[in-house]
Amino acid sequence: MAKAHVTSHEPDFWNVQTEHKGIWAWLLTKDHKRIGIMYLYAIVSFFFVGAIFGVLMRLELIAPGKTIMEPQTYNSLFTLHGIIMIFLFVIPAMPAVFGNFFLPIQIGAKDVFFPRLNLLSWYLYIIGGLLAITSLFLPGGPVDTGWTFYIPYSIRTTTNVIPALTAAFILGFSSILTGLNFITTIHRMRAPGMDWFRMPLFPWSLYATGWVQILATPIIGITLLLVMIERVFQVGIFDPSLGGDPVLYQHLFWTYSHPAVYIIILPAMGIISEIIPVFARKTIFGYKFIAYSSLAIAFFGSLVWGHHMFTAGMSTTAMFIFSFLTFLVSIPSAIKVFNWVATLYKGSIALEAPLLYALAFIIQFSIGGFTGLMIGALSIDIHLQDTSFIVAHFHYVMFGGAGFGFFAAMHYWFPKMFGRMYNKKTAIVAWAHVTIGFNLTYFPMFIMGYLGMPRRYYDYLPQFQPYHIASTIGSWILFAGLVMMIVNLIRGMRSGEKAGMDPWGGTTLEWTVDTPPPLENFETIPTVTTGPYDYSRYEIAAKEAQ
Repeated sequence: MAKAHVTSHEPDFWNVQTEHKGIWAWLLTKDHKRIGIMYLYAIVSFFFVGAIFGVLMRLELIAPGKTIMEPQTYNSLFTLHGIIMIFLFVIPAMPAVFGNFFLPIQIGAKDVFFPRLNLLSWYLYIIGGLLAITSLFLPGGPVDTGWTFYIPYSIRTTTNVIPALTAAFILGFSSILTGLNFITTIHRMRAPGMDWFRMPLFPWSLYATGWVQILATPIIGITLLLVMIERVFQVGIFDPSLGGDPVLYQHLFWTYSHPAVYIIILPAMGIISEIIPVFARKTIFGYKFIAYSSLAIAFFGSLVWGHHMFTAGMSTTAMFIFSFLTFLVSIPSAIKVFNWVATLYKGSIALEAPLLYALAFIIQFSIGGFTGLMIGALSIDIHLQDTSFIVAHFHYVMFGGAGFGFFAAMHYWFPKMFGRMYNKKTAIVAWAHVTIGFNLTYFPMFIMGYLGMPRRYYDYLPQFQPYHIASTIGSWILFAGLVMMIVNLIRGMRSGEKAGMDPWGGTTLEWTVDTPPPLENFETIPTVTTGPYDYSRYEIAAKEAQ
């Protein structure tokens, strides 16, 4: 990747003077980096609200019967935990924060293609998030349907379903605008010489994600709108008592919500593909396979929604097809894992916090993927469906995968974003707490689910208590690690030692601009002459040392 004369002597984006002053310089900004920072603050804030709800749920489940809350309160916390973590954290987190901040810099652009649309997407995200939180306090009480809003309960409950549905509807528009912006930026604003196969793998993952955001998100928007129409006007669309079909709702919901898994996981995979070559000091193994596998995951992942519905009632032929496609979509994911491990093989590995989170991602995502294949098999799914096995699988993919990808990105790009370095030893201690706590929280759920523990239950039989105790203790360790991690990053942001232009030894374009980056990223747009991961000098040195 070209490094010649791309730095700038302009003030960094934090301190540059704009036409607006004070807080308005941020709230009215069109700079992609400031918008990414505003997303970061909002998303981390919502994440901790959802995490507190999760800890409270685990505390309730430490023993059979009532512990700290009533069943209705548990149902509401369960629903809001799901809505916040999915719609306000894992779906927008990596595209909105790191995509916004680094996509233009990585492809040699001065901003995204639609800066005003970018700011609008942030406002839609904030409006949707605040509406979801506000629904807690409106007359009627917090929504208690579960984050899937399954019919007929979401039609008949008297709680605040419509505000929550409206919030999800608005958040969908934010996601669509972000995907549209990224695809257009990648097509129209790449630097001279940066063809498709000189582009870093993170923009590749955002490109695949953007198409899923644009094509799949309108389906959930229309579906949620139909539920609101049915609640208000009693039109028979999904409610069987009005002549509707509740299975139709499930088809429409999962037609979006399974591709949403890939909106969540693909950017995380792109982040891992950025981190591993840097800390292995090796050129990425199988660049084109990783790039094409992102597109393959986006395509095949949009065809497998029916595997959520094997017990809901569908034809045997459809079940066989969805099961086959579920196994098929695992192949491009396995290609990525193979290439990451091959890149690490015989590398000059530096065990810094970003790589540790990346390694935890690979292991935990692999566990989530293998258990996904188990419940993609028809006979096994009949036994495991709607048990806590599904909860464990889901969290290993979404949190153990995407969540750890987000944490890896925070530690990897933190010095470039804030110009300072966090305490590396504290970061590793926090990683250990988060990793141990995560696995202690969710792995017992695999065992419980196999033994028959249903998911979403407020109460349970005494035979499951040892597993629930272990899981609850794990949630305490996990939450302590999360607090330790965020406090360390905040301290680094305020008083950490100043970071250089390229503290990790990266080779992509973001490491060639000033730290933090200036307003328009580049004084002159660079001309790209090589691929993005040129570590040949390290590989030659390693061979000479041998």
